[in-house]
Amino acid sequence: MPLVTLKDLYFSVGEFPLLDNVNFDINPQERIALIGRNGEGKSTLFRILSQTIAADAGQIIKPNYLRIAMLAQELPELHEITVYEAVSEGLADLRDVLLAYHQHISQLDNHDEAWINKLSDLQQILDQRDGWQIQQRVDRVIQALGLPADKKMSELSGGWRRRVALGAALVEEPDVLLLDEPTNHLDLDAIQWLETMLKQYPKTLIFITHDRALLRALATRIVELDRGKLISYPPDYDAFLARKEAALAEEQRHNALFDKKLSEEEQWIRQGVKARRTRNEGRVRALKALREERKQRRELKEKPVFAINESATTGKTVIQAQNIFFGYENRPPLIKDFTFTVQRGDKIAIVGPNGSGKTTLIKLLLGLLKPTSGMLKHSPANQIAFFDQTRDRLRPEETVMSNVAEGDDFVEIDGKKRHIVGYLGDFLFSPVKCRALVKTLSGGEQNRLLLAKLFSKPANVLVLDEPTNDLDIESLDVLENLLLHYPGTVIIISHDREFIDNIATHCIAFTDEGISINVGGYSDFLQRNALIQNATKEKEVKTIKTQASKKGVESKKEQKLSYNQQRELASLPSQIEKLEKEIQVIQNQMCEPNFYDKPKTEVQTIGCKLSDLEKKLSEAYQRWEELDSKE
Repeated sequence: MPLVTLKDLYFSVGEFPLLDNVNFDINPQERIALIGRNGEGKSTLFRILSQTIAADAGQIIKPNYLRIAMLAQELPELHEITVYEAVSEGLADLRDVLLAYHQHISQLDNHDEAWINKLSDLQQILDQRDGWQIQQRVDRVIQALGLPADKKMSELSGGWRRRVALGAALVEEPDVLLLDEPTNHLDLDAIQWLETMLKQYPKTLIFITHDRALLRALATRIVELDRGKLISYPPDYDAFLARKEAALAEEQRHNALFDKKLSEEEQWIRQGVKARRTRNEGRVRALKALREERKQRRELKEKPVFAINESATTGKTVIQAQNIFFGYENRPPLIKDFTFTVQRGDKIAIVGPNGSGKTTLIKLLLGLLKPTSGMLKHSPANQIAFFDQTRDRLRPEETVMSNVAEGDDFVEIDGKKRHIVGYLGDFLFSPVKCRALVKTLSGGEQNRLLLAKLFSKPANVLVLDEPTNDLDIESLDVLENLLLHYPGTVIIISHDREFIDNIATHCIAFTDEGISINVGGYSDFLQRNALIQNATKEKEVKTIKTQASKKGVESKKEQKLSYNQQRELASLPSQIEKLEKEIQVIQNQMCEPNFYDKPKTEVQTIGCKLSDLEKKLSEAYQRWEELDSKE
């Protein structure tokens, strides 16, 4: 039996309805990924479900006891309360129940039947919602999200306020949890924690996301909002893409046949006197119906067409950093002994916890900050375009057009002049939107505008700080494909795991041990990091075992290596050297600018070979230590 039923739900704010007589069931313990283009009405549907706004028509059928909580895209208002108090607000009603319970049991007399019934009701609510563990729930969420519990909300940035709002939604544990872009402004560790927690969420979850890795991990059903209708698909994202493509092809075929039929009927009605004699009223009525159906058709919007205004190529070495240190006075250094060479064609992802120094590193590489010590060199041919996640480069009181064309009617792209309205149309801005003030745009629209502004300037080095925030999945796919085939150099800060995996040739990771430089994407970094950690743990275990049995070993005659073991030990250094050389050859190959232009299967084969060699190297080191300890 459905938990929530939407019946003939209708909502309109413009020419076409956002929800067009929608009928839809939400089942218990589902995890629904709600996807669709920016502006289709996903957030509006959430606001209707949470009763923040009302639909124009239709019904939402649900039990009276059902609790629905929502994390909205809008940031929480600033209050002079602490983060701890703000997160606790998610449990405000439950806190009141707990207070009522304590006040009730403190009554020393008049324990009549009504008193007992009320006590039972309060206990039942607290039992059902785990109300006895309020403080532990708040503490657990605050710790997992890394929130500064005692700070005032007014002191926090937009990203941190969003984390607090997420915390308030999570501690409530409602029957239906609505999350609108929950991974925005979270670092990778927090995203991983959120993913694990939501997998274990015992109730119903509906989430809007552009994070394909999160979608693949969580969704038990994919639901697309497309031109006012909700369409359900199985949870396999790749299967969804294939079925969606087939459905659009069938829609185009049907529309072509319909338009042909309409054209034939229009031609017939326009014929002269001879045709009028043979005209019949039924055919005329059918033509009117065809005209009305064509008028009501909602065409699929065009995909965005991102294009980069390329400039002359850089030298082979784009940026060279050697022994870079950077820090602020009276604080530990953020960047310690960083050495790296950025080569032409590299696609470099920088990952790590919020506040670890990712943006600082980018500003050092761009020359916006001066290192405390070390050497930094730029190619004189560098033309750098910088995408800043704070959107400071946009002027909110000016129009969309003036932000890109600086008051001109044309922009020059690859040596050719284009009218600004046509250029912005590639980024899905209508002529009306082109004249709108930037401050009226949504987050996704502002990101697309910033990309349009960025790509209109000639560049051979792109530096992008969180470019995927607020983009829909389709726009993200287009951006990803553009960067993948861009011949210049790209440096990205991102928390989108699949985005990094699909484009990165290198991954610079901020870890507890320092800055780690890795070939490949984020998954490659995790895999290698796991191998290193496992090898370290095994070595520690062996050391403990050796120390624990030392007395026993000393009391016995030391066991000698066999002849074969001695030969094996003697051969291991050369084996290790050979493996290290083979690994270096492959890593150099993967660093070549055109490496990722190879067929995907070939890239995957080489990547698998590298992983296999690294595993063998780890095993060889372990065997060497094992035999060497016996000698």
